[in-house]
Amino acid sequence: MLNLISFSSSALGALGQLGLLGAVAFTLLGTWLAFLGGVRGDARVTEAARRTVWAVFSLVTLAVLTLMVALLRDDFSVRYVAEHSMRVSPTWVKVTGLWAALEGSILLWAWLLSGYAFILSLTLRRDALRPWALGAMFASLLFFVGVCASVASPFTPLATLPVDGRGPNPALQNHWMMAIHPVLLYLGFVGLSVPFAYAVGALVTGRLSDHWVVVTRRWTLIAWAFLTAAIVAGGWWSYETLGWGGYWAWDPVENASFIPWLLTTAFLHSIQIQERRGLMRAWNVWLIVLAYASTVLGTFLNRSGIVQSVHAFAGGPVGPVFLGFLAFLLILGIGLAAWRAPHLRDEAEAPTPLSREGAFLAGNWLFLVFAVMVLVGTLFPTIVEAVQGRRDASVGPAFYNAFAIPLGLGLLLLMGVGPLLPWRRAEGQTLWRALWPLLLSGMGAALVAFAAGLRGWGVLGTVALGAYNLAGLGLLTARALRERRAAGRGGSFPALVGEQPRRYGAYLAHSGLVVMALGLAFSGAYRQDAQATLNAGATPTILLHESLALEAVRSEARPYGKSTVARVRIDGQPYEARLNTYIQADGATFPSPAVRYGLLGDTYLVLTASDGQGRWASVRLIESPLVSWIWWGTLIVVLGAVVTLLPPRRAAVRVPSIQAAPATD
Repeated sequence: MLNLISFSSSALGALGQLGLLGAVAFTLLGTWLAFLGGVRGDARVTEAARRTVWAVFSLVTLAVLTLMVALLRDDFSVRYVAEHSMRVSPTWVKVTGLWAALEGSILLWAWLLSGYAFILSLTLRRDALRPWALGAMFASLLFFVGVCASVASPFTPLATLPVDGRGPNPALQNHWMMAIHPVLLYLGFVGLSVPFAYAVGALVTGRLSDHWVVVTRRWTLIAWAFLTAAIVAGGWWSYETLGWGGYWAWDPVENASFIPWLLTTAFLHSIQIQERRGLMRAWNVWLIVLAYASTVLGTFLNRSGIVQSVHAFAGGPVGPVFLGFLAFLLILGIGLAAWRAPHLRDEAEAPTPLSREGAFLAGNWLFLVFAVMVLVGTLFPTIVEAVQGRRDASVGPAFYNAFAIPLGLGLLLLMGVGPLLPWRRAEGQTLWRALWPLLLSGMGAALVAFAAGLRGWGVLGTVALGAYNLAGLGLLTARALRERRAAGRGGSFPALVGEQPRRYGAYLAHSGLVVMALGLAFSGAYRQDAQATLNAGATPTILLHESLALEAVRSEARPYGKSTVARVRIDGQPYEARLNTYIQADGATFPSPAVRYGLLGDTYLVLTASDGQGRWASVRLIESPLVSWIWWGTLIVVLGAVVTLLPPRRAAVRVPSIQAAPATD
């Protein structure tokens, strides 16, 4: 094995570029072999295509390792390293430099995509979909690896070596979450390529029964879990880094990750109807095509420079290229779906509204409307600028909240009643029997909340629907335990989960969403914010019913900048809030708030200014109730997804013992 550390500086860049060019060559070969194997139905050619994936993954891995070594060695002969790293950066910041800028982030995307393709090549069934699914993965690989090897190569050399690099974006080194959030996001985005590839295979071959959705359910669920964790991790980064005490601002790049999540969530629910009832075949094809295309749209928005965002990269040459790939995906998906339209007709009659599939379909419409509205709000300023030349158009949180709150409440309503309804049709008596305990629980919770002083209709609705959902999940679980006991298998809840992990993992994920919804509602409606200037040694200042006293202000020198630290006591508890200045930031400051997390709410202190001599400091105090429920709810959701992926255990069958008859004389 090559020892990359021993390579000279100039050889590292050449080695990385050579790896990318080799990956492009093998991707072209694999694309041709997969197409040939599909057309001819030749298993040997398809097998050759499958093995070609291994070469692509190995070569892209070589390129990633090469860039990582260049970053760790401060190899400024590579332009990417010179522009986005520096010698004094901590090691973890140098590692995150791999995805801290445009070229490296696309290389990471290409590597993860080749990794997904490699795992897929090891698990592919030997069926008619095999070559076409491989071919679709190769098509995505060809785009991303090709972009890395050409217009966005991270291995462009520098003729004149600088003494030191410019360093990474300060906002990306101000909190360790940037070592996690982008990777989770790419794992979610890239993971949707696999169900998309299977959808293409199903459309090409005309095998549009439930086989392809059954095969891709696990892949989709894994991608969805990564995407869920990534979105909330990004919110946590914003909460901990930007100093505004919030976690979601309906920023264009935030929205670009939320749209695929909405479409993928709808897909995960609707494939259950195709599996169980043979319905919504066309719907599922459209959903997964749009979900994967929306990840490319999000990447285009993030890397083209056409939207203004704290999360976005500067404009570069890849914008038009990504737009072209997005058009290719949409034309491919729409064209294949139109061609196979007669085969996408449902086997059974359309679902009735009062049925489980009817509730799932209604939920899917809400998810789709939600995604379209977010897309409209995100693109509106860009469209206005393109048509009218105005750059002052904007869409604020008020626009999004106007539809997000009612649509979110509608989804909570359907989430609670859907699993309680029977398939095909619910009679009036059956519907009332399923609903009344849920309605009673919701009304009771809302009355208790109102008596406790809550008045916002959004918060009261969330409390009511949260109790409504938890009551429904409790009833379903209690019913299953009773049936289990009646069948003589005991009443053990762990055994029940082990026998049906898919069902109870979904229940757990739904419970986590309820916890998240409560955190979102309370932290949004009852957040308090105040500012004050504190003098050292003065009488404590009362702010938001809390006593604040400035103890000291000090300056800390760091190799990559400096920090101003204010030590403040809030109700006797010490807090240290920082303002960080980085060498490459031209004097700009980046806050590092002091946050004390609590089950019922967070206390959040931000240092906004000081005199530099320790005599005074201006601070901002924010009290946000139930914010931590968002983070804990996310953990519950992801845990539910993991449980869903577990293989079911067979139910133990109790065999009655045969007792010997008593002896007779």
